[in-house]
Amino acid sequence: MFGNLGTPEILVIGLVILVLFGAKRIPEFMQGLGKGVREFRKAAKDIQEEIEKPVEQKKIDDKRA
Repeated sequence: MFGNLGTPEILVIGLVILVLFGAKRIPEFMQGLGKGVREFRKAAKDIQEEIEKPVEQKKIDDKRA
């Protein structure tokens, strides 16, 4: 869907965002976006660890038996 975005399209989108939000609000917006991405990655990592933990424990139990 977005595979055909070129440099001119990205520049137009950036200009529209600049006009709508203003130059002072963009750093705040990007900081909030960065925090959200970090929280999402941390949650995804935690979920993956919870899934892998029982598998690793089963391997340890199998070696003891």
